[in-house]
Amino acid sequence: HLVPRHPAARCAVTMAGPTAGGAGGGGERQQSRSPKGKAPPRPPETSKIGLVQMCSRNDKDVNFEECGRLVAEAARQGCQLVALPECFSFIGARPGEAQVAAEPLSGPIMAKYCALAKQHGLWLSLGGFQERPKQATAEGEGGEAKIFNTHAIVDADGQIVADYRKIHLFDAPFTGLVESKQSMAGSEVVFCDSPVGRLGVTICYDLRFPELYQKLRFEHGCDVLLIPAAFTVPTGSAHWELLLRARAVECQCYVVAAAQAGRHNEDGNKRESWGHAMVVDPWGKVLEDMGRSELGLRVVEISRSATEDVRRRMPLIDQRRYDIYGPGKP
Repeated sequence: HLVPRHPAARCAVTMAGPTAGGAGGGGERQQSRSPKGKAPPRPPETSKIGLVQMCSRNDKDVNFEECGRLVAEAARQGCQLVALPECFSFIGARPGEAQVAAEPLSGPIMAKYCALAKQHGLWLSLGGFQERPKQATAEGEGGEAKIFNTHAIVDADGQIVADYRKIHLFDAPFTGLVESKQSMAGSEVVFCDSPVGRLGVTICYDLRFPELYQKLRFEHGCDVLLIPAAFTVPTGSAHWELLLRARAVECQCYVVAAAQAGRHNEDGNKRESWGHAMVVDPWGKVLEDMGRSELGLRVVEISRSATEDVRRRMPLIDQRRYDIYGPGKP
């Protein structure tokens, strides 16, 4: 289902079990405009990424206005890519609201964000988005059909060049959130080339599953791991920074984690997010941390040579022993 639409983009998926569309299958499937076997394009020496922290509401228009303001500011500061957090477009206050708000990726809300990327000539990381599946799905909470939590990558021409459906659903009743009541899990690993390097495309709770990120780095050569999130306060205060730094260090990648922050509503579930949108370098150093309450944009410069230096000094890709302890080994 994932078809690159931009000549400079090269995207791929790895499938495990049934696809998001419900068809069977397995193994690896890749679609690309680049010649088969061609090495990925080398990113520039330095790139600028806009990191966003926001407090979304259950109002698409209000959220789009805020995102538009921040993207415009990122463009003025010379960013090649802007990372928006999970639920950037909508965050529900009551059971069933997210499903009602969901649209297909070809719908009017995503079209507005695609136009925003084209208007400002930069790439957008949009995840997660409440995506309405093409096929009928099981009933979820509120009596509404289940949806996908989808991370879309939009290029500077306003085209969706990659879409990832969240594999690991956040079922943690002690936080008051059970994501599987409203969403279905995806089944594909997704990466995509961009002006800032090869992107590993994930969402929030995926962060706790290191094998996904190791696959993105050591099998697919990713440079930047995108982890847009709406972490809860109890889990974020305990583990957020720890996990982000661990993924950066073990994968020797930049980690870019846009975040939701603060209380999202006062008249519903009173959901609150941890904040601390963060960028971590391949050595595990925190380059930006937006804290609990700051809302807005930070611009961070990433360096290709910094990544190459870390990987040269500690060549983990050549030292891993998956032949001994890899997947499926007793």
